[in-house]
Amino acid sequence: MPTISRAPDTGVWLLTTPRTSYAVHIDETGAPCHLAWGPRLTPREAEELVLPAGEAASSFEGRPAVGEELPVDGGTRYGTPSLQVRYEDGSRGFEWQPTGHRVLTPSDGVGELRLEFRDRHYPLHVALHYRVRDDTDVIERWTVLRNDGEQRVSLLRTDSAAWSLPPLADYRLSHVTGQWSAESQLRRERLPHGETVLTSRRGITSHHAGPWVMVDAGDAGEEHGRVFGAALAWSGSWRITAQRTPDGRAGFTGGVGHESTCVPLAPAEEFATPVFAGLFTDGGFGAASRAWHAYTLRHVLPHGREVAPVLYNSWEATGFDVDEANQKALAERAAALGVELYVVDDGWFGARRSDRAGLGDWTPAPERFPRGLGPLADTVHRLGMRFGIWVEPEMVNPDSDLYREHPDWVLHTPGRARSELRNQLVLNFARDDVADWAHGWLTRLVADHGIDFLKWDMNRAFSEAGWPGAPDGHDRLWTRYVANLYGVLDRLRADHTGLRIETCSGGGGRVDLGILARTDQAWVSDNTDAVDRLVIQHGFSQLHPARAMSAWVTDVPNQLTSRTVPLRFRFHVAMCGLLGIGGDLARWSGEELAEGADLVAEYKRVRHLVQHGALYRLSGPHGELPTVVQYAAEDGTETLVLAWQRGPRHGLPRLPVRLRGLTPGARYRDARTGEVHHATVLAEYGFRPDLPSGDWASTAVHLVRVGQDEA
Repeated sequence: MPTISRAPDTGVWLLTTPRTSYAVHIDETGAPCHLAWGPRLTPREAEELVLPAGEAASSFEGRPAVGEELPVDGGTRYGTPSLQVRYEDGSRGFEWQPTGHRVLTPSDGVGELRLEFRDRHYPLHVALHYRVRDDTDVIERWTVLRNDGEQRVSLLRTDSAAWSLPPLADYRLSHVTGQWSAESQLRRERLPHGETVLTSRRGITSHHAGPWVMVDAGDAGEEHGRVFGAALAWSGSWRITAQRTPDGRAGFTGGVGHESTCVPLAPAEEFATPVFAGLFTDGGFGAASRAWHAYTLRHVLPHGREVAPVLYNSWEATGFDVDEANQKALAERAAALGVELYVVDDGWFGARRSDRAGLGDWTPAPERFPRGLGPLADTVHRLGMRFGIWVEPEMVNPDSDLYREHPDWVLHTPGRARSELRNQLVLNFARDDVADWAHGWLTRLVADHGIDFLKWDMNRAFSEAGWPGAPDGHDRLWTRYVANLYGVLDRLRADHTGLRIETCSGGGGRVDLGILARTDQAWVSDNTDAVDRLVIQHGFSQLHPARAMSAWVTDVPNQLTSRTVPLRFRFHVAMCGLLGIGGDLARWSGEELAEGADLVAEYKRVRHLVQHGALYRLSGPHGELPTVVQYAAEDGTETLVLAWQRGPRHGLPRLPVRLRGLTPGARYRDARTGEVHHATVLAEYGFRPDLPSGDWASTAVHLVRVGQDEA
């Protein structure tokens, strides 16, 4: 069980997870201060870390910039604030006054601590929340602010939490950057002195950065070294600031919003920040990833234990030219391939013949589906597949009946142009009437047409982000939009418990722990080139599990890169996540259809390992050596090794990779060749995947435990 204890003499709070401890105390000024985050401590050991307050080195220094649980703007604090407040009288700042604490006794393996404070002068209350569990070292933190006064308060910055790191010889920051169709590009670089800001100002999580960080001393590897990290569960604009100070400390703070926005707090109003979850491990980046994956499967994804079906999506085959006849024909071919979920993409509704019209008019196009979607759904179900459909509920084309009826429903600022991106505008989901409208047509669509799956897309960022007519609307919309989006998803899932949803935003533009708590998987990138995907999937896997990663096999030459690689290579890359097929099956040859069916069947035999096993990145996607990943069953009974070689170079050594997650002393049989290997040899001396010769070679090796060596 997790434990939460308090030392009565020193007031030290100690939170304990299966392998780590986190300690905090209230200092002599009333401020909540950080003590420890790392290997497990006893309460007495944690008390030893309390140091008496010292004098500043000079009158220019002030309080240490790193070391408080939620640094505020006020007094002699000059570091990055996590909380900035402006009161109605124009004054700013916050002074901590403790008012109490609450401990929720651990039940069902979960314990929670709440530390309560108020400002010493103004009636603003702040509660710091901590949650620990008995099956993960991830610690969840968030903050709740309440205005008990009679005047408005503006939260200029309201981060969820600040994480302080112990003094290290050096600091290295790991994070992902990117752009549309090149998301999740992993960066590892020395943390510079000063402030490093990662952010999205786009209203969505964004393709350009992910709301998570990891920090090490510069010496951690895939399987060794201490790593500290945190991830923000938020799907709108966000900001994480990492700070390295001249006195040798570092930390990071993160939360909603960006500069120039604020969260208004009316009298009696409360604002709860999203969770900013943190993790410490001494097992390197691989252990950190596996811990985040396990946490996401158990405590984030609504159905993380389910085995996801093999999917087919019609986009590459038909584009906007969707009708009942061509979809039924594709469904027949998909079913013969072994597909279990058939998804109709864009083009099925309203006047949708291109991306210039129709968004917002969510009824089946009568000339294309004269009897609605029911006959197609019946055909798909008769073929033994689930039925899914693409939607983009947050968007509207100016050329649509919805926009002509409700031009005020979009984000806009009076007197400013309404910028169109992809010929569309953003509906203001912060408005309750817009959110209710979206929930209404979505729940009817699902119920009336037997829909099992929604691909929920969102194809542009915010602009002219205004909400005319609403008090404080231009500030409120940034958080209210996300809250109402979450509300629509929550209501929709409550209406239809069997419904499954994929989050998509032009690919990976909205992937975070907040949206994954309400969906079942994520479309990682619109780039389906298998070679590029190896890099994208490498970055994605740093935090997110394979069970959340949709991956498609599409046609060649690839539509984006014009690259041609073999069908088997494309399948092996897509088998690293939730296998999907997005090619035009009407153009596949008989040989391709037969090979595809064999590879779909192969994936089904091992997908439990991919979707729920432990991931080991044995060799990365950069450089000339093969890229190799491994998925191991928790009990060591079997494992899957996938490997890819871009092209041979004469004289390049074939280095073995050391497998992980095997039962010591066991023997494993190759399910394809029947060859038996000893676990000790595989783990200590290495394994050379049998890659075919030639360019774009790949292989999948399924090893099953068949016995144990004698002592």
